[in-house]
Amino acid sequence: MVINFGAGPAKLPRDVLLEVQKELVDYGNSGMSVMEMSHRGKTYMKLHQDTVDLARKILQVPDNYEVLLMQGGGTGLFAAVAMNLINRSGSADYLVTGSWSAKAAKEAEKYGKVNRVVPKPEKYVRVPAAQQWKLDPNASYLYYCDNETIEGVEFDFVPETNGVPLVVDMSSNIMSRPVDIKKFGVIFACAQKNIGPSGITLVIVRKDLISTEYRLPMTPTILDFSILAKDNSINNTPPTFVIYVMGRVFAWIERQGGLQKMYQDSLTKSSLIYDVIASSKNFYYCPVESNVRSRMNIPFRVGGPTGSDALEQEFLKGAEALGMQQLKGHRSVGGIRASLYNAVTIEETKALQKYMLEFLTRNS
Repeated sequence: MVINFGAGPAKLPRDVLLEVQKELVDYGNSGMSVMEMSHRGKTYMKLHQDTVDLARKILQVPDNYEVLLMQGGGTGLFAAVAMNLINRSGSADYLVTGSWSAKAAKEAEKYGKVNRVVPKPEKYVRVPAAQQWKLDPNASYLYYCDNETIEGVEFDFVPETNGVPLVVDMSSNIMSRPVDIKKFGVIFACAQKNIGPSGITLVIVRKDLISTEYRLPMTPTILDFSILAKDNSINNTPPTFVIYVMGRVFAWIERQGGLQKMYQDSLTKSSLIYDVIASSKNFYYCPVESNVRSRMNIPFRVGGPTGSDALEQEFLKGAEALGMQQLKGHRSVGGIRASLYNAVTIEETKALQKYMLEFLTRNS
């Protein structure tokens, strides 16, 4: 049996995969696969709308927000956010707490002035206190990443902006806990972690921010919020099969008990691993400050704070022998990383916990 702890593309719920397998060649008695039917036909149009409606229902999206399904992944949205919003004032605030928010800030610099509200740290292991932020009251928006997939830093609060629109990248923790949508101007999340296979990005935009006043004239059609909203994300051919699978994942989340159940399970799973780290007397070491340790992505070193290459290679080899895949840390930080997205079960997490304890005993 394989247990997939990959950071993305990540594990999909097995029930969803079996459902997709069953419908692969004949969706809804149409005689066709979703992959081969017209994106403007009645069957697909209903599937598409059902997916959007389920996202609205699960996340409790208010009526004054648009739900868009966009291509280009998180990287595409780094540009789309700036192109659609930065012209409100010509500048934007970026709260950089990890690699992905740093990439977003760098991309936004192509389209306007970027104010990094905190100095760059030596390592991304914390969220600086709000009192240290240097916010611009005239900023077009404040941007942050709610969960940094690489470094394992997750916000434990929603930033206060005093009226400046708040933009958040929730790619790696969307639908893992309840969210008050009303606090945000834009929420986006690429799918390949918690809500489907790669190839689509869920975008939630407050309607008053969709304006030709704010949008840069150079904004390409495929990244234009107003065009996507007007055409229900079907201005061009969308990745129909990916959207179909995403809809099946949304239905699975609803069947499991919704966001509150996802949240409780995420706390249980992450605690199983963090408890081993805490009790290991620094044999396992997580550099992230405890109050902002991610529930989704847990990076740690084996053999002490700086890690031991030999022990980490042995750890990975032993894990793979037990069917545990994709535990190697991101190349930029090294070490080990366990990603515990919604589809990873408590039982699978317990298997990793057991292995970590056994490895600790053998090497103590």
